[in-house]
Amino acid sequence: MSKVAIVTDSNSGITQSQGKELGISVIPMPFYINGEAYLEDINLTQEQFYEKLTEGAEISTSMPSAGDVLELWNNLLKDYDQIVHIPMSSGLSGSCQTAMMLAEDFDGKVQVVDNQRISVTQKQSVLDAITMAERGMDAVQIKEALLKTKFDSTIYITLATLKYLKKGGRITPAAAALGTLLRIKPVLQIQGEKLDAFAKARTLKQAKTIMIEAVQADCKNRFHAAEDAHDVWIHMAYTGTREEIDLFKTEVQAVWPEHQITVDPLSLSVSCHIGPGAIAVTATKKME
Repeated sequence: MSKVAIVTDSNSGITQSQGKELGISVIPMPFYINGEAYLEDINLTQEQFYEKLTEGAEISTSMPSAGDVLELWNNLLKDYDQIVHIPMSSGLSGSCQTAMMLAEDFDGKVQVVDNQRISVTQKQSVLDAITMAERGMDAVQIKEALLKTKFDSTIYITLATLKYLKKGGRITPAAAALGTLLRIKPVLQIQGEKLDAFAKARTLKQAKTIMIEAVQADCKNRFHAAEDAHDVWIHMAYTGTREEIDLFKTEVQAVWPEHQITVDPLSLSVSCHIGPGAIAVTATKKME
């Protein structure tokens, strides 16, 4: 039986300490803040990131260096036979394609999985990979299973402000100004590769209802879940502070009372485009 190592990046929301507890490797994502380099969860905490973001710092995301990735893989292969590497979605970063290119020189020992997820849905893929490795599946089998189920997840997010979408050029200044004037609450979705517009709400209450109904529809129509959705993971995520997500969790828990709903911070790579105060609800079909 092959001994398989699991690797992911910090876009999964898995911290360095959590990675050690799970027995996996977590590559920290690089950020440039006012021209200075930082590594998520190494010398950049969530609190520091949001402090700099709200101060108006120039923040840009980057990719892990090829040298760092290769060094990690080579070190792991001293103790493991194979590696399953699960980066953030290729539609949101070039780090996945880079990893795939690097893996070509490892004679199949490194399997890079583009299952097009991020944040808590990417984290679930990692947890599934750990379970499969513990059950004796090899790297190729784990990759095939994750690719087969890659679209069995969904994320819906509502924002506190349009400022950061405007700053990143994802909406026009005129649209941002109109949205702010009319107090529009956008609801965005991540299904596969992209962060896309889904709906517009006039109030936070309406946005929450839209997100819950959208997840219910996905469970029924996309995932063909059971009526009580016991075969689906329901998770939640947020940016900034927890107050609003804790209130929202009470509403979500009432819809799915039998679920153990976890709440995690959204990936900083997403947060820098949407700003603090965002709340999200996600669904991922459980693997058979």
